[in-house]
Parts: sequence; structure tokens; C-alpha cells
Amino acid sequence: MTRFSSINTGYNTVFRPDRLSLGLVVPLEGYANGTKPTMARHLERVRMAEDLGFAAVWLRDVPFNVPSFGDAGQMFDPFVYLGLLAGQTSRIALGVASMVLPLRHPAHVAKAAASVDVLSGGRLLLGVASGDRPEEYPAMNMSFDDRGDRFRDSFDYIRAMADDFPAFDTAQGSSHGAMDMLPKPAGGKLPLLITGGSRQHPDWVAQNSDGWITYPRDAQAQTQVITDYRARVTAMGRTDKPVMQSLYIDLLDDPDAKARPIHLGFQSGVNHLRRHLEALQHAGVNHVALNLRLNSGDTETTMKRLAGDILPTFPT
Repeated sequence: MTRFSSINTGYNTVFRPDRLSLGLVVPLEGYANGTKPTMARHLERVRMAEDLGFAAVWLRDVPFNVPSFGDAGQMFDPFVYLGLLAGQTSRIALGVASMVLPLRHPAHVAKAAASVDVLSGGRLLLGVASGDRPEEYPAMNMSFDDRGDRFRDSFDYIRAMADDFPAFDTAQGSSHGAMDMLPKPAGGKLPLLITGGSRQHPDWVAQNSDGWITYPRDAQAQTQVITDYRARVTAMGRTDKPVMQSLYIDLLDDPDAKARPIHLGFQSGVNHLRRHLEALQHAGVNHVALNLRLNSGDTETTMKRLAGDILPTFPT
């Protein structure tokens, strides 16, 4: 039987071979007009997502509100917000999709991520990316063109920090085994999910990731890219690894409403959404993070409808 590696509670619960689970992207509200959410009832809605049985909630790392990007995300610093959510929830996985590694020193990322992982009882899922907003880099006195090199260097640095008294030498710092970083991740290492290509060769992504965050596609196209990813994982001699994606939805009251495309997703009734998710599960997707930003209905009502009509097909 195919199995994924065991890393921490969140990873082991959210990702199961040949099965799809469902999460939600924070903020849990619709704001089709404008770039800034209100963050109204944000804690209540995250706790509601846990009570309804969603597998995970996902934050994004958006250091600056770049108007051309069109979305300020949840606005709060992701690690500060994760610390709050760790204390306000008990079961739901807490994910970041994704942390922009080239804009942060890896020591800070490693320390903060391990702290959240321990404080939450091993529920952290850490997506990592090279970043795609050129405007942010000058504000950090960073160059945009070499972000792929810094991403890879930061990735290796964070991995090393899970070891006891690590010895390493990277472009962003070195240690010779005479000091340590605490706490250690709850499961012995952080589950690092690489987003897209992150400006790396696909073989490097397949070899080094604990899972892959890819972009929404139709089921046929998704099957092709996932098959290629998993073939590379096998060729690298690695155990099978999970794949996840996001999906924007606008859930209509009519359960039989046909699909109409929206940004990175579609507007439809629950029946089309269920069929689409079943097709993604067949394509090899293990987790879908539903984004309600463009949802026109009441947020709580939509969450309850998803829990009642969709989650039974994809139980955690």
C-alpha cells in the first residue's frame, strides 16, 4: 500500500494517498471589490471551520499591499497570526501557502515555524515559495532576479536547523555545531511544501519537497503535471508525496447551477463542485484549499453548505 511519510499531526491528517481533503483559505470572507478584507469574525470563522470538520486553514504571506497584485491577504503577519490560531483551535491543521523565503532570513523562519508547530501540537504545514511580486524586493533591499538561489539556500538552512547542533555553511549564514536552535519541530522536521517551481529544476523540487503546491487546472491537465511530478519523485528514490492546490469558488443556492469561470476557479452549485473535486481526487490531488474571496453568498451559510453537502464525500 502506498504511504506518505509521517511528519507531524497536521501533515498526517491532511494528506492521505488516493484521498482528497478540504481546507479553507483565510480570510474567511468575500471581498470581490477592493484588495483589503475586513477580517470580520475571523476567529469565530476559523473555529467554525474546525467544528465543521475542515482539514486545514491556510494563510498567505503578503508582506506589502501591492495594488497591482490585487489582494492584501489576511493582512496580519502569518507567524503572529498562526500563534494566535494555535491557541484558539485544537484540531485543524494550520497552513501557510506560502511563505516567501527570499524576503525573510531563514533563521527567523525556522525559529518561528518550529515554535508554531510545537505550540499547536504539530499542526503546522509550511508552504514555501520564491515570490512573484517584484515591487516588494527593493523595500527589503533584495534583488528579484536571484531569488531562486536565495530560496534554495534558505530551504537548506531551515532543514539544517531541525538537527541537533547543526553544522552548515550557506550564503545566509554558517554554524559549526557549537550552538543549537530551539524548539525543534514537533515531528522532528518541518513539513515543507514547495509552491510551483520556485525557480528550481523540477527534479530538485521532487527530491527535496515534502509535498507540492501546484496551481488550479482542469482535471485532465492536473493529471498530467501530477503524473510528471510523481514520476520524478520515484526516479529520485523518494517515497510518494502529496499534492495540493487552491480553488476559488462562488457557491450558488441552486445545487444544480452550471459552472461559470471566475478567477482561478468557478461559480457553480454544490453538485458541479462535488464532481470537480472528485475529478481532482482521481487526478491525484490530495488537498484542495477553497478560497471564498469571490463568494457572493453569506460566508457562514456557505461554510455550512460545504460541510453538509461536500465534506461527507471527502472526510478528514
